Amino acid sequence: MISLRDVTFTYPGAARPALKSVNLEIASGCFGLVTGPSGSGKSTLLRCLNGLVPHFSGGILSGSICVAGLNPVQASPQIMSRQVGFVFQDPETQFVVDRVEDEVVFAMENLAFPPQEIQARLDNALDLAGLNALRNRRLETLSGGERQRVALAAVLALKPGLLVLDEPTSQLDPEAAEGILQTLVRLNKNLGLTILLAEHRLERVLPFVNSLIYLNTDESGLIVGEPRQVLSHIDVASPVIALAKQLAWRPLPLTVQEAKPFAASMHLPVPEPVEVEHQEQPGEIALQIADIHVSYESYPALKGVSLTVHAGEILALMGSNGAGKTTLLRSLVGLVRVNEGSIQLFGQPTQNMDPANLSELIGYLPQDPNSLLFAETVQEELLFTLHARQPHSRPMKKVRAVELESEAVAQSTQMLVQMGLADLAAAYPRDLSVGQRERVALAPIMVARPRILLLDEPTRGLDTAAKDQLAQILRTWRDEGHTIILVTHDVELVARLVDRVAILEAGSLVAAGNPAEVLSTSPVFKPQMLQLFPEAGCLTPQEIVDRLNPPG
Repeated sequence: MISLRDVTFTYPGAARPALKSVNLEIASGCFGLVTGPSGSGKSTLLRCLNGLVPHFSGGILSGSICVAGLNPVQASPQIMSRQVGFVFQDPETQFVVDRVEDEVVFAMENLAFPPQEIQARLDNALDLAGLNALRNRRLETLSGGERQRVALAAVLALKPGLLVLDEPTSQLDPEAAEGILQTLVRLNKNLGLTILLAEHRLERVLPFVNSLIYLNTDESGLIVGEPRQVLSHIDVASPVIALAKQLAWRPLPLTVQEAKPFAASMHLPVPEPVEVEHQEQPGEIALQIADIHVSYESYPALKGVSLTVHAGEILALMGSNGAGKTTLLRSLVGLVRVNEGSIQLFGQPTQNMDPANLSELIGYLPQDPNSLLFAETVQEELLFTLHARQPHSRPMKKVRAVELESEAVAQSTQMLVQMGLADLAAAYPRDLSVGQRERVALAPIMVARPRILLLDEPTRGLDTAAKDQLAQILRTWRDEGHTIILVTHDVELVARLVDRVAILEAGSLVAAGNPAEVLSTSPVFKPQMLQLFPEAGCLTPQEIVDRLNPPG
């Protein structure tokens, strides 16, 4: 089905190749997972398969590529689109119309499919993607995860022989991700559809795939093979695999189910209760949300949500796709109108605040990082923010202006180092991978040091190292007194980072509290360690190891 021979590709103006001497053979009917660090070339590899690289990207490509008997370089992307269905990391980039049904049928209508066949394929695709209830909704009213499912339905409607998906579960809640992956399994097994997907969250995908392709950023190239074999040679791992490696479980379990026999044979000590002499008092109230209601047209997005968040706290906001998480963040910064209720920041009602003052208090990273990127280089993105915050009310002496510029360059450089972006300072932001763009969009927000930071799916496209780096930065900010509200479906990140969890469902707040307590009672948002050791109250592999090997 897929053959790459000594493929090397370099983007226009790039200092080094995105792919170097790649050799890969994938048989028909394979269900393969492509993973590796951000910037290792995963998206580039996938785009080679339908001709988007190099037809739309430009650049220099050498070597040979064969997909379903066709050469994507010689054939046009229009021809390849009938053989290769492609779902992008940013589903918005492949939308043409503004309504769910219309988007799914658009390509079929352009290919002159008979009306009866279009209707049959539409109904089938919407059913497979779980979109029947949303078929008449406007795309702009959907959550990021719902839009991802629309993009998948539009591709499935064409019934391609090869389905390529770039981070298809990155914006989906665990239940929706499981549903999509089960759908892909059925398509793979029942129809013989060859599937290749790129994903960082291995714990979601490993139970379903039969081949693992690991791309590295160094000269070691790629490792291909059966998942268990490849994972034994690389550091990337889900929490279950990380624990299994530390405890030398053999054969290496890939899933919670496979790990349960090992866990059942262990005796996990119960820790001695610790008396707390002084209960630490929460910081001042940074954010007070009181009974807010928000509606889109006739659709109620938020229904009487009340929540208090303190300074020096990291709060994870979780819930199913369409539960109202993004709407809540957007209401805090005035991007959607609150129909009822009130919002206060540090005791001040937001409806009376000047937008400029509000932007100094709150930094907001939306789901789509592209919406914040406009400068020619990564460093200029940060410098623009810093320049905007400099005083301009009166003429400034030249010496002082030079000092301020020097300070801005130093501040921006320091933030780029913290975000792991120092080597990309001169790069054009929109040429970067999604994970890199996510960090570039966040850096200008953080360099302004707002008192409250709102992050909507900030780990989308981030590899383990970048995610760990971001988590450490957020912990430092919390310790300095900043307030952070994090919308995410990344359960394992929540398990090791946040102080409190709040769960929204159908526009209502249904749970809030300590992560271990809230997540242990959730049937959907439960970390792997709580699934493996439900009575232990441990959220991470390190907590399990520490329990087995107490100090002293």
